Amino acid sequence: MKKIACVGEVMLELVTGANGAATLGVAGDTYNTAVYLARALRGSDISVSYVTALGTDPYSEQILIEIRNHGLKTDCIERREDAIPGLYAITTDDQGERSFSYWRSASAARTLFSAPCKIDLARLDEFDLILLSGISMAILPQDIREQLMAWLDKFKAEGGTFVYDSNHRPRLWENAAEARRINDAMWARADIALPSVDDEMELYGDTTAKDVVTRLRALGCKQGALKRGSEGPLGLSNSTELAALPAVKKVIDSTAAGDSFNAGFLAATALGKTEDEAMLAGHQLAAKVITMRGAIIPE
Repeated sequence: MKKIACVGEVMLELVTGANGAATLGVAGDTYNTAVYLARALRGSDISVSYVTALGTDPYSEQILIEIRNHGLKTDCIERREDAIPGLYAITTDDQGERSFSYWRSASAARTLFSAPCKIDLARLDEFDLILLSGISMAILPQDIREQLMAWLDKFKAEGGTFVYDSNHRPRLWENAAEARRINDAMWARADIALPSVDDEMELYGDTTAKDVVTRLRALGCKQGALKRGSEGPLGLSNSTELAALPAVKKVIDSTAAGDSFNAGFLAATALGKTEDEAMLAGHQLAAKVITMRGAIIPE
């Protein structure tokens, strides 16, 4: 595995600190994963690209600079003159739990792979591994979702590895039935599945983690991990649980907990580690990230 691509939406992030002051950053679920993945793979021969669409405005330029500063390749970023980046604001409570406000209806990322475009699905053929999320799918028009799933079938048939995290955001979908339809189709295609128990329970009505694993295995998910927060991940191949995980003393901000877990897991997997080793790497990275404010913590 030499070339990894994370596909989705990168946004401006407005974070309100404990003193009430706001800072502007750059974040987004698959982008967060890409940043932490590039850090974890630094020094290896594996490259990480980010695939999205941006505008040509000053904020889009700022985002592009930030992406490059994190060591990500930007060859597959579409530019749209008539669109701008999305924006979201985060507030956190005393336990580090988040609430979000979004401004993304005019986001350039919603036009990704839509004609006319310079970055079409065929451009993704060069990669060995592709990561998508439920957010990546939800923001796209219906016809592009279908085209993307058809491309994934071809990509997998030619030996590519597909990774999926549902990262369910109800407000992004037309309705729950469509969210379930697309997610079922994506889980059925996933070579590596990285779901979160809360997302799956909310969307499907599962009552236990075991129910989630049983349903995903029935769809064909045989490798990956079910993220369960402080309880630690559950391996999808054999339901392994990690033993004696140290507790995080204080959660400051859980914004990129799942995204950073995905990065740690995938980096370890790309470097030949076992599923258990990958789960531990993911959990350790997420445990560090949630002790600081913002999606992307300092190195």
